[in-house]
Amino acid sequence: MKKILVVISFFILSATAVKAQTQLPAQYQELVKKLSENLPKNIEEAEKNSNKTNSTSLIDFAKSMLGIPYRYATSNPKVGFDCSGFVSYVFSNFGFKVPRSSREFSTTGKATTLTNAKVGDVLLFTGSNSRIRRIGHVGIIYSIDDDGIKFIHSSSGRSKGVTITDLDGHYRSRFMKVVSIL
Repeated sequence: MKKILVVISFFILSATAVKAQTQLPAQYQELVKKLSENLPKNIEEAEKNSNKTNSTSLIDFAKSMLGIPYRYATSNPKVGFDCSGFVSYVFSNFGFKVPRSSREFSTTGKATTLTNAKVGDVLLFTGSNSRIRRIGHVGIIYSIDDDGIKFIHSSSGRSKGVTITDLDGHYRSRFMKVVSIL
């Protein structure tokens, strides 16, 4: 009889020990609960948040170059940028392989519309003559709000360097296409 009680007691203690090992202490249970509340509910939400972070980082990096002078055929921040040199420098800093020429951006990424455009997308424009409908200028969408779209680019115009410009008037007439790279 004693042997049976010892064996049963052994099994009960073993089961209790196993259960105790599989339960987290209360402080860790609370931490796991808080962390799991912040996890995305599905894959689409996770991708959306990931893209938001990428576009925010991309724009912050681009913004750090405001005021760098315009320099034709250059993609070196120590010397200056032309428009495509600036865009390609920004994207390559995040591991994206993009063209060095503004015209080649028309076949890069995924084409979208202005209504579906997002921060970080690339705007393609004609050159300085809007009647010649050939891509000759590029910029990155900086912000989209009730006031419209602003983009960051290296301009050979009045600002002569990396600047933020509204997509209106002069640039609206030169607008050709939006491509999404992120």
